[in-house]
Amino acid sequence: MSHASAESTSVLVRSYRDEDEPAVLELLQASLGGGPTGRRTAAFFRWKHVDNVFGRSLMLVAEADDAIVGLRAFMRWAFVVDGRRLSAVRAVDTATHPAHQGKGIFSRLTLEALELLRAEGVDLVFNTPNGKSLPGYLKMGWKPVGRFPVRIRVRHPVRFGRGARGALSGAETATPMGDVTGADPAAALLREGLGLEALLGARRVPAGRLATPVDADYLRWRYADAPELGYHVVLDAAGGGLRGFAIFRARSRGALREATVAELMVRPGEERTIGSLLARVGRASKADHLALSPPAGAPESGSLLRRRAVTAPRGMTLVVNPLREGIEPSPEALSSWSLGLGDVEVF
Repeated sequence: MSHASAESTSVLVRSYRDEDEPAVLELLQASLGGGPTGRRTAAFFRWKHVDNVFGRSLMLVAEADDAIVGLRAFMRWAFVVDGRRLSAVRAVDTATHPAHQGKGIFSRLTLEALELLRAEGVDLVFNTPNGKSLPGYLKMGWKPVGRFPVRIRVRHPVRFGRGARGALSGAETATPMGDVTGADPAAALLREGLGLEALLGARRVPAGRLATPVDADYLRWRYADAPELGYHVVLDAAGGGLRGFAIFRARSRGALREATVAELMVRPGEERTIGSLLARVGRASKADHLALSPPAGAPESGSLLRRRAVTAPRGMTLVVNPLREGIEPSPEALSSWSLGLGDVEVF
């Protein structure tokens, strides 16, 4: 790894060390704000970057005058497609101290990290940057894939109509809410004997699409162990078997209450269960609307379109940087992806 100077300021680029955590959290808070939980905590940072079921993040820091002035984090992920597994990372938590912006630190951290990832054999980088950071990624070679659609199911049309403009434009900050009743914490999905493994084993990933490998370990890390996000679950386990479940979290968006449904999954042939699960999510969260987007090609996705779920005016822009040639299907085509809302929110 290069340790050369950047412009006239001596900037050292090195791997992140655990003792860097307090300084990195301070930098993230100052540069990016509180994030999805409203504050940058050690517990959330470790859950995301250290305890990740896919592995510890690759993180580089930039130092100047014995202070950390930049961070570049690539969070581990994986995809399966037609029985094959691809190694991936997602570009997250990019921060440069305001006093050191415009000195090439972002570019240098990124290029050195990509060099390390290629050497490891990582297949691709992906992320959903905001409008401010998107031009920088495109300049560095990321390819725009398309818009990741978010579906909205309105429960209270009058209230929703009054508050929708600010909430769905992104102008309003989403704040976690804890007053959920009639739903269990997400860990309840992992109860022994519930039948989760049977449900997961009965599902098939849509052919020819990149999908996150979902198993009990993934669900435990992603939802049960996630600190401060308040994920809950409603289950349909009538008749001695798990027919389906929905994992969600309640948030405020301005004057509106939103239930973000991160996972919606039913056994094949049980699509009629979807309506009852979503109704229970709505009652438990007291939401004005539900935000959800099951993976493309999954039966739940088609069912939502038949249940009057509309597409939000703003989605998320998916971009990708393949780190090797010949990846099939091409990650640069939106039709090659089967992402759900749980794959892209909070990161």
